[in-house]
Amino acid sequence: MFLENTVNHKEQFGWIEVICGSMFSGKTEELIRRLKRAQFAKQKVEIFKPEIDTRYHDEMVVSHDANEIRSTPVPAAANIAILAQGCDVVGIDEAQFFDDEIVKICNDLANQGIRVIVAGLDMDFKGNPFGPMPALMATAEYVTKVHAVCTRTGNLANYSFRKTDNDKLVMLGETEEYEPLSRAAYFYAMKKDEEK
Repeated sequence: MFLENTVNHKEQFGWIEVICGSMFSGKTEELIRRLKRAQFAKQKVEIFKPEIDTRYHDEMVVSHDANEIRSTPVPAAANIAILAQGCDVVGIDEAQFFDDEIVKICNDLANQGIRVIVAGLDMDFKGNPFGPMPALMATAEYVTKVHAVCTRTGNLANYSFRKTDNDKLVMLGETEEYEPLSRAAYFYAMKKDEEK
């Protein structure tokens, strides 16, 4: 359970919230929900995403169900530190695509009193921890793991299975390229791919 207010209001530190899970699990939707609530409360909010993520829009963070919020695309995590000064809340989408410096940036922002909300894939398509996400989850005060529904079994899904033969670690895609699978469905799908 995460709290949006600290108990000791004299402490001037912020905190880090991580929203993680597979593709199609609602990570970006939850990020947008939290950021819009902060905006409604008249807090100064800045949102960032990796420059490479242009799936839906160049500047907007957009969820799979077309909910959106304006963001600033940045080429590297270092840019966030410069652009986030004076904010109350910083949102970061697709954090797995940033370099490892994102962990230091998020901690520095939190130490300056900023609430940092980060969303990203916790595992890559091979089922391995993805980029800086494990370190972000370890240093965050709050971690929310969201789940998709497995397209093959109807159970909770926490794996992003790549349906194409592309072996590149970073490959942007949607339902044509990926499907959310449960542990069992993912295991059998990977086994079947290995037998090809």
